[in-house]
Amino acid sequence: MDQGFTLWFTGLSGAGKSTLANLAADELRRRGHRVEILDGDEVRTNLSKGLGFSKEDRDINIRRIGYVCNLLARNGVIAISAAISPYRDVRDEVRKLHTKFFEVFMKCPLETLVERDVKGLYKKALAGEIKSFTGVSDPYEEPNTPELMIDSSAERAEHSLKKLLATLEEGNFIPRHGTAAAESASRKMSAGGSR
Repeated sequence: MDQGFTLWFTGLSGAGKSTLANLAADELRRRGHRVEILDGDEVRTNLSKGLGFSKEDRDINIRRIGYVCNLLARNGVIAISAAISPYRDVRDEVRKLHTKFFEVFMKCPLETLVERDVKGLYKKALAGEIKSFTGVSDPYEEPNTPELMIDSSAERAEHSLKKLLATLEEGNFIPRHGTAAAESASRKMSAGGSR
């Protein structure tokens, strides 16, 4: 069975977490890995329904995501979290639960996020119409030592994906693409998955 781990994307709304998480999931599945994505919006709808946006509620939400990721990772799944997870202390707490944890900080300046914002949420938050909006009226604490930092304002998602996969390979989170282990995992998946 593959060794699972948690791939944890953090960053402000609109920084590209879900985009890169989905690209990574597709490529990792193509290479024969079992992958699950816990998207922040979906988790709030299903696992954390009823929670608000106070620090306490945000922390509970992130702890729940971390718990589920750990369960999946322990069972050989690559668990991908794509939630803002604004507070450093809770991210560090979640990291300690895991044997293998890889944090990706999606960095993007506020001006770029406002420009990209098709829903107009940043403009509303900047105008005071939305309270407790992370990065505007609520804090976002950048990670001190993420395994990877990606400036999504400066590079295309495809380039970020290559950088992410290369860093995962270098850190022995996944086999190097084209190695016997990767090809073997791929053959297993083609033949009906792991037994």
